Amino acid sequence: MKLRVALVGGPMYDRLYDVLDRSAVEVVIHADHPTLNRAAAELLSRGERIDLLCTHSKYAPSQAAWLTPLDEFVSPARMDDLAPAAVGLCRFRGALLCLPRNIDVRVMWVRRDRGAAPATWADLLAGHLTFGFPGRESGLFGMFYELVRDYGGHLFDSENRPTMQSAEAEAAVQTLVELAQRAPADLVEWHYDEVDAALIEGRVDAAATWPGGFAGVRRSPHYRNLDVHPYPGGPLGRYSYSGCHAFAIPTTCGDLPAAIELLHVVTSPNSARHDSGSGSVPASMTAFAAVEPLDYTDARRLRITRDTIATAMITYPSLTNFPEIENAGWAAINAALGGMLTPHRCVEKLQAAAQAALGM
Repeated sequence: MKLRVALVGGPMYDRLYDVLDRSAVEVVIHADHPTLNRAAAELLSRGERIDLLCTHSKYAPSQAAWLTPLDEFVSPARMDDLAPAAVGLCRFRGALLCLPRNIDVRVMWVRRDRGAAPATWADLLAGHLTFGFPGRESGLFGMFYELVRDYGGHLFDSENRPTMQSAEAEAAVQTLVELAQRAPADLVEWHYDEVDAALIEGRVDAAATWPGGFAGVRRSPHYRNLDVHPYPGGPLGRYSYSGCHAFAIPTTCGDLPAAIELLHVVTSPNSARHDSGSGSVPASMTAFAAVEPLDYTDARRLRITRDTIATAMITYPSLTNFPEIENAGWAAINAALGGMLTPHRCVEKLQAAAQAALGM
C-alpha cells in the first residue's frame, strides 16, 4: 500500500522530493502552501487518509487536532541532529507536532548597477530602487509583520491579544503602499515564486528571497550584478519574519510505522544535504555545517543568513486561529495596495478581524 503524501510545491521546495521512492508514495497534494493548507484541511476534516504532510511551524497549531504528536516516534539521534530553536518552533503546548525540514529567513538582493543597497526602509523609500515583495497571502502579511516590528510595534501583546490598530502598523501599511506604487503593476498578485522571478528577470532592482530561492537567483543572467545584503531595518530594529517548513503525520495515517520511517528519511542529514543544493538552510545541524559556498557571493549570503538566524528571527505566537487572522490580514493589506483602503482603515480592519478570529 503506497503512502499518501501531501507536499508543498515550488522551485524552493521540490528538490527534496528527489529522495522519495515514487513507487512507494502517492502524491495527493503538491501545491503552494496556502493551497496545500486548504486542500489538506478539506481532506483531513473528512477523515481521509494522509500519511505524511508538509506543514509549517506557524500553521501546525491550527492543524493540531489532525496531527499525531511525534515525541515518542522520533529517534534520539534525529532529535540531537536538529537545531534546538527549530524544534522549539515545531512544538505546541509541549507536544512536537512536526519535525523541522529547514529554517527560513530572508536576505536582500540588490542590482549594484541600479543603485546602492538601502540599510533601512526609510533609505529604500527615499531612493529610486524598485523593490519586489509578495503582494498577497502569507508573504504579504509576513512583510507587514516585519515592518511593524522594525517600526517598534507588535501584532500581539504578551497575552496574545491583537494590537494591530497602532501608529506602527499604519506606517507599515503606508510603506508597503509606497513601495508597490513604483513596482510592476502586477505585484499585487505575486507570491514568493513571482518575486524571485521578477528579481531573476530584472523586472525589479531589489528583492528579498528565502534561502531556497538562491539556486534560481544564481542562474539569473543578472547574477554578476547582484549583491547580497542584510534585510532592511527600521529605527528600532532589523527583523526577519521566519519559521520552519516541516513534516507531520496526520491522525488519519493508515500505516504509522511506514510513515515514521519516511519521516526519518526526509529529515535525515543526507536528505537535508541534498535539499540544501537549492540554497535552503537545513534544520539538520550536520547538513548545514557541511554546506560549502559556491562562490564569494554565496559565502556572503551564508554569513548574512547565519547572522540573521542568530540575531533577527521573529515568528508569530502559536495560535490555533492564526490562518484566519493571516487570511483576513493579507486581504486588507492587498486592498490598501490597490487603493481601496487607506492605511488607517486597513489597520482598523486588521484589528477587528483578529479580534473576531480570537473570539474577543
